[in-house]
Amino acid sequence: MKFSQNINFKELIGLKTILYGDTETGKTQITSNFIQFLVESLNIPLEHISILDFAPQLRYFKDRKIGGRIVDFYPASSKCQYIPISREIIPPRLEASNRADLYQNACHNYKLTQEMINYYSTNPTPFLICNDLSIHMHLGSKREMLDIIHNSKTFLGNAYYGKSIRKDFSRLFSRKEKLRVEYLLERVDRTIFTG
Repeated sequence: MKFSQNINFKELIGLKTILYGDTETGKTQITSNFIQFLVESLNIPLEHISILDFAPQLRYFKDRKIGGRIVDFYPASSKCQYIPISREIIPPRLEASNRADLYQNACHNYKLTQEMINYYSTNPTPFLICNDLSIHMHLGSKREMLDIIHNSKTFLGNAYYGKSIRKDFSRLFSRKEKLRVEYLLERVDRTIFTG
């Protein structure tokens, strides 16, 4: 983990915040630490915290850790409103050998993440946490994601924003992902670059 800036979690209450950076920069760890702060320091009721965990299972690519779910970093987060997922998220670039595979994986993920967003939309909570929102942004609506972010009282999300997991056939896909993340970054209260 490269990121070393201290974050005052109390200052994030009431704000819409996105952490963004490359792999292995501590985004999921910081996000998990924020949930722990809400639960253990502020005593926020568990049912007031929703978690949209779009990250794939932890794996390695070119000796780098990719993915990892919040519950892996803070097991007690499973007691929050951890929005259910019906199948596993696929790391779209890592599991693809060509552009067709890449978009098939992105479609698979979109269906899952959209189900989770629909669930949250009908069962909102004051605190919304989103791990790896870039997975949804591959095919999901920027406007809908922004609406969900702004409908919560406090939002903390994280997004991949880097170059470490690109493949030759995924350049356009990666560029689109970057632009969609930038769209969100320009429309929240606070952004934190993790490296």
